[in-house]
Amino acid sequence: MNLSKITFSLFFLFWFGFTSAQDDLFKELNSDSIVKKEIATAAFKGLQVCTMQSTKLASKGEWYFLVAHRFGDLTEGFGNFFGFDNALTKIGGLYGVTNWLTLGLSRHTLNKNYELAAKYKFANQEVNGFPVTIVGYNTMDINSNLSEDEFPYLKTSNRFAFSTQLPISRKFSNAFSMGLNPIYIRKNLYEPRFEKADNFLLALGGRHKISKRISINAEYAYRLNAKETSFYHNPVTVGMDIETGGHIFQLVFSNSQPMNDVSYFTNATGITDGKGIYFGFNLYRVF
Repeated sequence: MNLSKITFSLFFLFWFGFTSAQDDLFKELNSDSIVKKEIATAAFKGLQVCTMQSTKLASKGEWYFLVAHRFGDLTEGFGNFFGFDNALTKIGGLYGVTNWLTLGLSRHTLNKNYELAAKYKFANQEVNGFPVTIVGYNTMDINSNLSEDEFPYLKTSNRFAFSTQLPISRKFSNAFSMGLNPIYIRKNLYEPRFEKADNFLLALGGRHKISKRISINAEYAYRLNAKETSFYHNPVTVGMDIETGGHIFQLVFSNSQPMNDVSYFTNATGITDGKGIYFGFNLYRVF
């Protein structure tokens, strides 16, 4: 064996050993860099904080059946049986198309309104990572109660109203979570003396767990461009979540009786001179 063959053999062995070591190093680096992030879950147990949307979505393939009531003015006392004579009802369903997309349809007694909803996730809060969960939420209302007898120049578009929301939440501990929600609401039919076609709000909500299955919730929305002549108020609601197996049961007290997002945020009339407190509940059943 001459010197050139010996040199080639040594070079080949050196190069093989170097590339093998390099491959092992890359494997180690890749295994360290592809560490799966741990997601912070259950910032809110309910799909709503009280009436405002939380950042929770239905899981893929889950069906939610929803029944909600907001009774009449509690402060009227026995005259309307503490509000039970003047209840508004919402009935609907939601379906988890994927883990990041939930679609919903509900029907409201107020204005015989139909509400279409889409909720979709942009980002998850991570443990030692991304600090918040970000969700998008859109609704389209169809007012089926309007008639051409009352509005001779009624157009189909007058029946529509829309909301665009961006719920953002952070779970600070196992017991405490907060949510921030910028909101835009568009009404194609409105009363110009008291409201506007385009409405901007900023809402804040929170949840504090007081036992394994019970939490206290609260939310408030500030109308950023409300008319000074308006007799509507900023909506505020306090409530309680009760988990019962496949049910989430929410008890609420609010100054806004409507439950569709457009009306809840822009047409709250309660708590004036101690009047206008509406008791109600949301009941979700998961299938």
